[in-house]
Amino acid sequence: MLLFLGMSVNAQNKYIQHDSIKNLKEVKVKSATKNKIETEMKIAVSVDEFLSSSDNISFIKRGAYAWEPLLNNMSTERSMVTIDGMHVFGACTDKMDPITSYVESNNLAAIDIKSGQEGSLHGATVAGSIDLKRKNTAFSVEKKWSGAYQSGFEFNNKQFFNLGNVSFSSNKFVADGSVSYRKAENYSDGNNDVVKHSQYKKFNTSLGLAYKTSDLSSVRVDAIFDMAKDVGFPALPMDLSLSRALITSASYKQLFEEGLVSVVDTKIYFNAIEHYMDDTTRPENLVHMDMPGWSTTYGLVSKANLKKNNYSSEIALNAYDNLSIAEMRMYPQDRSQRTMFAYSWPWVTTRYAGLSMNNSWDISEKSQVNLGGSLGVNYNYSKYVEFNWIFHPGAPQEKTRFLPNLNAGYQLQIDQFNFSVGTGYGHRAPSVSEGYGYYIYNSFDRYDYIGNPNLKNEISYEGNASAGFKNEKLSIQAKVNYFYIENYIIGRILSMGSPMNYQSVGVKGYTALDYSTLFNMSVNTTYDILEHLHWKGTLTYARGLDDKGGNLPFIRPLSYQTSLHFMHGNFGIQTAVNGDLAQINYSPEYGEDETKAYKIWNLSANYTFNFKNVKSVVQVGAENILNEYYSTYADWGNIPRMGRNIFTSLKLSF
Repeated sequence: MLLFLGMSVNAQNKYIQHDSIKNLKEVKVKSATKNKIETEMKIAVSVDEFLSSSDNISFIKRGAYAWEPLLNNMSTERSMVTIDGMHVFGACTDKMDPITSYVESNNLAAIDIKSGQEGSLHGATVAGSIDLKRKNTAFSVEKKWSGAYQSGFEFNNKQFFNLGNVSFSSNKFVADGSVSYRKAENYSDGNNDVVKHSQYKKFNTSLGLAYKTSDLSSVRVDAIFDMAKDVGFPALPMDLSLSRALITSASYKQLFEEGLVSVVDTKIYFNAIEHYMDDTTRPENLVHMDMPGWSTTYGLVSKANLKKNNYSSEIALNAYDNLSIAEMRMYPQDRSQRTMFAYSWPWVTTRYAGLSMNNSWDISEKSQVNLGGSLGVNYNYSKYVEFNWIFHPGAPQEKTRFLPNLNAGYQLQIDQFNFSVGTGYGHRAPSVSEGYGYYIYNSFDRYDYIGNPNLKNEISYEGNASAGFKNEKLSIQAKVNYFYIENYIIGRILSMGSPMNYQSVGVKGYTALDYSTLFNMSVNTTYDILEHLHWKGTLTYARGLDDKGGNLPFIRPLSYQTSLHFMHGNFGIQTAVNGDLAQINYSPEYGEDETKAYKIWNLSANYTFNFKNVKSVVQVGAENILNEYYSTYADWGNIPRMGRNIFTSLKLSF
């Protein structure tokens, strides 16, 4: 503990004593947590739609399903996405199953987003962390039932969804359950043309059971099962026939009424994912291919909260073992004959163990200092290293890396003004694809990618600052961060090797630039025009450059959103305009081209009424009212976005 006192911590975290320790209520922390899984425009949203409302998260879209989240304009290799602190790894080499695709909005209570090294509590990261927090009902003195049901229809892609969840709590026992089903057909773009292969079906269910073993302790078991079928990806040459995930955990929580330690929460977990990409729905392909993948993870996460006077801390131990396998099978027109087989992930084992600590001192009523960090050990083992020897002769079959992460921050509150400054330093290990991938086809730039086991750690140096003002009617908050990243991992054309996929134009190998730089900025403003009329505006900008001054790929141009929200009694109406300016700082080297500016107008209205003890909300709205045809900088292969979409939804809660 003394060793870690000088290391970095989440600049946003501040421990707040819970109201009743005997009722085992959750320990609360002050952070950038979004704890209402809906947006101002829609009360029934997917997890992707909800996350896209955050000003520091954007998405790469290859279709209407399973968007890849970009935190601080960085790919998922540089961020840490967890479910209740559990590490879950996708099974698709094309990143068509981000962790966010294996949960649903009705089994989540909140999403905790932390930028940069503030997210190192969950492990080594560069961009930050996204923790998806599941519903966890507290024990209650009396027996209580609560729940909700949502249903709705979206006309553009004929999407129909049903989401239900129910909770029971008593003095000794708690149960949380949810079930959901979504089905959508192909959507139409702004020219009213059908975007083929954009359909999907998704089923998700979860169950959590908790039992109080004493006045100050409890045990809990949780499970999530998710299955998607017939998912089309219009930006790719193949689709998803089946994806399944089982995510389980068992935890023990102990609270303490006295002493430095206030709570200890230890969890063991297991998750298994299988993902089957194939092109049986694409008869135009000259060569048929299947790309199945499997990911299995065992893990442990143990956290302790400390509190004494003006000092608070959170300590976390993370450990996991993951096995990633992906295959590539090619067939002639007669699919009973197989002409080629290879491992695109050659049975890669990743083991990680890390100790993290976040510390916070209230040095006065107006200011706070935050320090913290983590130290992790990352081990990789490739069972079939012969695939890597083809391009990297003599590459080691196993590799051990040490991953230190540090951060520090200072916060100051002066009357109606708030200020913060922070800094961070961190390492990350190459991902399975970056280190051991073998002929992973990238349909964006049309190259096959080869991993490199000899890559060095990426090293990030970070600075951030914010300033804000708030009074009874006006709120303004501005944030900036800057990353200088050494050994920045990216694909470069190889002089050796020929493409394996007939659609490829060449082969790229993962290599490291000397450095890259990335700057992010956002400004958020709210203003209460009248008692029932509120305005909100957001402006974001990012710029990313490599060591030669060239543009990095998938960096969002200047974007904006402005919205009005009117609420009176049981009635609410909201309208918003959002868009991006033209992407002029694009990167042809990485397959990008210029994308035009666009603006989208959305409108929705809702009415709330009570029937006995049931709260009911009815909503009707329209997205892209003007039916604009557009594609953004992050739409894979310039696939067009959805045109005009009228949606309806009903939510019942008790």
